Amino acid sequence: MTADRHPVIANQIDAEFGRFLAALPQAPQVIDCLDADRPFDVPTEAEILVTRNIPGWKQAPAHLDLPALKWVQTFSAGIEVYPDWLKKDRILSCGRGLTAPQIAEYVMAAMLLMVKDLAGAVVHGPSDWGPRNLGTLEGGSVGIIGYGAIGSEIARRALAFGMEVRACRRGPWDSPEEGVIACASPQEVAQASDHIVLAAPLTPETEGMVNEAFLAGAKRGCHIINIARGGLVDDAALLAALGDGTVARATLDVTTPEPLTDGHPYYGHPNVLLTPHQSFRGGSERARFERKMAFNLAAYLSGNPMRDVVDLVRGY
Repeated sequence: MTADRHPVIANQIDAEFGRFLAALPQAPQVIDCLDADRPFDVPTEAEILVTRNIPGWKQAPAHLDLPALKWVQTFSAGIEVYPDWLKKDRILSCGRGLTAPQIAEYVMAAMLLMVKDLAGAVVHGPSDWGPRNLGTLEGGSVGIIGYGAIGSEIARRALAFGMEVRACRRGPWDSPEEGVIACASPQEVAQASDHIVLAAPLTPETEGMVNEAFLAGAKRGCHIINIARGGLVDDAALLAALGDGTVARATLDVTTPEPLTDGHPYYGHPNVLLTPHQSFRGGSERARFERKMAFNLAAYLSGNPMRDVVDLVRGY
């Protein structure tokens, strides 16, 4: 590859991002493909596709032949929404880490909400004046299952609160970050953590990992926080654990399906904080994605290593 080529890029982010791409020094040819119902209608001449988690991908055909397409860059960190034929036999890079800071803040807010119920401590009149049971995060423990970009952001904030931090990851620990206790398995994390954060990708190995056995081995009265994928959790097992006190609280930003069906037990459950997959909101992910795309385009055209290339064997 040479850096002076002008590749054709199919853009599925939005028109503004198309203008950003066209203005890059490499002067790529940009085709905006913004039909959310048919994201799989990729121009046959496109060498590069920039896409995101568009609902229309769920209706993609079983196979499409796109021989000119060499590289797919996704805005999303998860890749399970995209059809197999799009991911195979070409470079696939993802949006890993783009929303990590705001997701980490969501996790901290969830933990603080559990130990410091300020809304419940509000005084409504003189007769309501009196002591409140406000706890603390200091000296408590948080366990992070899936220690990537999001996990490291959570750990940094939790350590600043004086918490004990445990974490496990599928890959090897080259050197655990200072203050983080490296654990060999999710169960080892869960058995000693007041708050258990699910930050692992959804793969065949992790699907349904929070099941009856996992919860039975967790620290009694723990707080489960899921900001990854709903498929990590066996809902029946979690509801049973909430019912018998094994789990004191669950904060769920993700579920399967999304949205949950009408009448699902999570709705209105006194010990479940349910939010509609919004923990990633409120940050500077757009600017981060622009920087990532600019770096990867330059690296791709010059044959240099690219950032956040997905390993399809591992699934992330």
